[in-house]
Amino acid sequence: MQATVEWTGSGGVAFVAHADSGHGVVMDGSPDIGGHNLGARPMEMVLMGLGGCSSIDVLMILQKSRQDVRSCRVEISAERAEQDPKVFTEIHLQFFVTGKDLDPRRVAHAIQLSADKYCSVSIMLAKTAKITHDYTLTAVD
Repeated sequence: MQATVEWTGSGGVAFVAHADSGHGVVMDGSPDIGGHNLGARPMEMVLMGLGGCSSIDVLMILQKSRQDVRSCRVEISAERAEQDPKVFTEIHLQFFVTGKDLDPRRVAHAIQLSADKYCSVSIMLAKTAKITHDYTLTAVD
């Protein structure tokens, strides 16, 4: 896996990143460090990566266990260290899963499997941050 990150030369601190998949994203710093708010902050990208990685795992595990999932969303909150390097120290993932006849035990198990075994991002971040999970189920007919 490879990625390229290139400064846009816009006079600020905006960068465009491209990965092997061919997709690109814009990252920028906050205005107080010379950014122009053109894209997500790099640490926000890390949280979004965590959410994407975890959500893919959870959805795939639930589908394999024949759970009728209609929607899956995760909201992530994080705390960072006060001193440099300002790593994440605490991260909480709150999953919102909607479906028909969902088994709460299977949902909890899917989230735990993602956190402990499958989500590379979660496992890396757990080296510096306490990561917690919770979920809310919504039933549909």
